[in-house]
Amino acid sequence: MERNWGILLAAPAMIGFLLFTLIPMIASLGFSLTDWNIGGSFSFIGLENYKTMLTEDKLFSKSLFVTIYYTLGSVPLVMAGAFFIAMLLNQKVKGLSIFRTIFYLPVLVPSVANTMLWLWMFNPDFGLLNTILGSVGVSGQQWIYSESTSIPSLMLMSTWGLGNAAVIFLAGLQGVPAHLYEAVEVDGGGPLRKLWHVTIPMMTPTIFFNLVMALINTFQVFNEAYIMTEGGPNNSTLFYVYYLFRTAFKDSQMGYACALAWGLFLIILFLSSLIFLTSRKWVYYEGGEN
Repeated sequence: MERNWGILLAAPAMIGFLLFTLIPMIASLGFSLTDWNIGGSFSFIGLENYKTMLTEDKLFSKSLFVTIYYTLGSVPLVMAGAFFIAMLLNQKVKGLSIFRTIFYLPVLVPSVANTMLWLWMFNPDFGLLNTILGSVGVSGQQWIYSESTSIPSLMLMSTWGLGNAAVIFLAGLQGVPAHLYEAVEVDGGGPLRKLWHVTIPMMTPTIFFNLVMALINTFQVFNEAYIMTEGGPNNSTLFYVYYLFRTAFKDSQMGYACALAWGLFLIILFLSSLIFLTSRKWVYYEGGEN
């Protein structure tokens, strides 16, 4: 009886996964092997889309480079910032719940609204950031409107949403046994020894989780390019997913876009698997199992 109830309650989720995830994925794999433009007929071409993607398409390599560049800067910045904020929020100070709410609020703001807010902040003529820099005698920056500073500017913008990772880090910090800190104090250790020998090792499972999620999220960046830059200037913000979108819905090359989507899936799968494999060497579990 309980088994039947379990199947019944899980059925909506399983049906939803089947209809809206698994079947579309299988269909897109089939489309990736065709030369199909929206409104046109199918033409089976085998692996030609993948061959073109790897050997001829310069925009593919450009979008992949831009995405990797953004990931290499954004992920460490967000991870370090979220961990630092979580350490602060884990202290016993007055009004702590208010500070926790303030740091998490940006996560609740819709992504499009966040993007519009930062579009104003990055304005080189009257934006908030240049106004602040001008008040201390620093000349205005072009931010997302310059090829050299566009990606670093978006890396800075990514810190706006670190509240979600900070909350997860905070939960991990509150699970660190207090007696481990007491043992370090008995041995004469200070805050730095507590951080290095207790906090970080005990937090490695949480760091591992946030790292995987951050990696996946940064490889799927879209709104920033779609709303703020349209991939410019000079394709300096041509993120992979934005290029995929443009190929599918602006160039109408649906078959090639499906190949790009599967390329992204394989890239994320490879990088995630790499992190999982290396985690045995640096992730510590309290039960002793890696």
